[in-house]
Amino acid sequence: MNYREFGKTGEKISALGFGCMRFPEVETSDGSAVDQDKVDEMISCAYENGVNYFDTAPGYCSGHSEAALGKAVKGFRDKILISTKCPLDKGMGREGYRRLLESSLTQLGTDRIDFYHFWGINRADFDDLILGEGLLEEAAKAKEEGLIRHISFSFHDHPSAIKHIADTAEARGIPMESMLCQYNLLDRSNEEMMKYVHEKGLGTVAMGPVGGGRLAAPTDLYAKLTGKPSIATYELAFKFCLGNPDLCCALSGMQTLDMVKKNVKVASDDTAFSAEEWEQLGRAMEEIKKFSELYCTGCRYCQPCTMDIDIPRIFEMYTYCNVYGLKDHAKAMWRDYVEHGGKTFDDCIGCGACEDRCPQHLEIIKNLEMVCELLKD
Repeated sequence: MNYREFGKTGEKISALGFGCMRFPEVETSDGSAVDQDKVDEMISCAYENGVNYFDTAPGYCSGHSEAALGKAVKGFRDKILISTKCPLDKGMGREGYRRLLESSLTQLGTDRIDFYHFWGINRADFDDLILGEGLLEEAAKAKEEGLIRHISFSFHDHPSAIKHIADTAEARGIPMESMLCQYNLLDRSNEEMMKYVHEKGLGTVAMGPVGGGRLAAPTDLYAKLTGKPSIATYELAFKFCLGNPDLCCALSGMQTLDMVKKNVKVASDDTAFSAEEWEQLGRAMEEIKKFSELYCTGCRYCQPCTMDIDIPRIFEMYTYCNVYGLKDHAKAMWRDYVEHGGKTFDDCIGCGACEDRCPQHLEIIKNLEMVCELLKD
């Protein structure tokens, strides 16, 4: 496994981070539950192969991710870095922040969180809640008490807000120490600000390095761009992210043991892109970006849908059709989805709950209608 200096935190972080938002689940009489045996196997494999950064959140996996991670790492907790997040709500105040922190500590079965993130913030959240309700000061207090080791934030807003957040926190004397943001071959909008905060000393982590699965289809894209033998596009996507010197870690939401092994292999590869190759790939991808006008990252924040429509899955089908040109494959996926009772735009009631929760601010309802019409033809 390759490791990198994680900003000025004093930590060395594995190039691959384990995103714990897609643990395998099973249905029980009490509803969905994490398949702990599979999670234990996946986490152990990742750890044994050098992964030392594990990222979770209170809402992942129907609320079970933190507890599942805590159980899985119990035997080697002191040798890894745990990241989790604080959901923000107007009026929560310092008491609410502390309550959520203590809940995460309990769920994880640990006495401290290595990187505690203000979760999915934008500029308004930072100004009105984090600053306005004293949450930054409460984070500093928790750090002094040893409950958290580093103050962090994950981000969903216009890139310019990153500078405001980093600079303002620093001016308050409570600097942010790491940032988690969207970054991949198809979405490089945060690249400039990622460089800015990295130069200030923040550790940087990319979510969605393979575009929520949109870059995971095997193609000959690498060969077309470089003239070298083909590699799987997920490997190309990871190598592109890790080829950025301002990125410390690429976070992957892994669902199977096979995914863990494949990603570990890529992150352990010493054959990095040259600066020239990295620039070439970036320029080439900008040329084909026209194929990604519907940019769903697969984060699943739109779920659950009021009418049980699997929106990310349907948008993934569109990706195969529109980005990769795999029209027959996409339509086969659609037929299988419908034949097994999958809900479609015909079932949509237009409540807009999905759009309210979408961090990419997609016009989900309009796009859902368009995609369903295309796939069912």
